Amino acid sequence: MPIDPVRFCVLTTVALIAWLVGPPVCVMLMSALGIWAYARAMRAGLQETKCFLKRPVLAMGYLAVASVAAAGFVVRQQLR
Repeated sequence: MPIDPVRFCVLTTVALIAWLVGPPVCVMLMSALGIWAYARAMRAGLQETKCFLKRPVLAMGYLAVASVAAAGFVVRQQLR
């Protein structure tokens, strides 16, 4: 049974909440790690995750959206 990287979903959610009071860099890092971990787990045979989204592809999509949003926020802050 492959390892389910649900902790990255959880940590990305915590980072998104922390985003309200801190920099989004944590969101980018955790979501990137989560995407990498889910991709690795899927290659090892993971078909269902403990994440609320259940499907690893959906979890990876969630993490990708979080990462792109955080990157956009960082770029916007740099352009000001």
